[in-house]
Amino acid sequence: MSHSRRISTIVGVAALLLTASACSGLGRSTVGMLTFRGHDSPVELSYTNTPVKGCHKIRIPKGATHVENNTLVDIVLYRTENCGKAEAEGAEGAEGVYVATTLSNVTAPHSQPWRSFRVIH
Repeated sequence: MSHSRRISTIVGVAALLLTASACSGLGRSTVGMLTFRGHDSPVELSYTNTPVKGCHKIRIPKGATHVENNTLVDIVLYRTENCGKAEAEGAEGAEGVYVATTLSNVTAPHSQPWRSFRVIH
């Protein structure tokens, strides 16, 4: 490999790395769709391009009892609106309910609905 060709390759790789690192600061979001539904409700609420940082409220008035995670990331569901531990839950559910990518989950019949979620990144 000639000297000028080697320098061109190094410069090209450096430019690619700089471009990739500049884009990483732009607030990443989920790829795919999160779908929530309340108990026995035909209405679904879907989230796309959700930021991967922070706690996100599930904007269903009575909370969600069904979730489908059709994104490329995992999520954790919480029964509180602030992704925190519910007082009445005790040890069970204190850390939230983990739902891996491309899976779904349904609450137990007499348990509280989900009110918020976090994206695992």
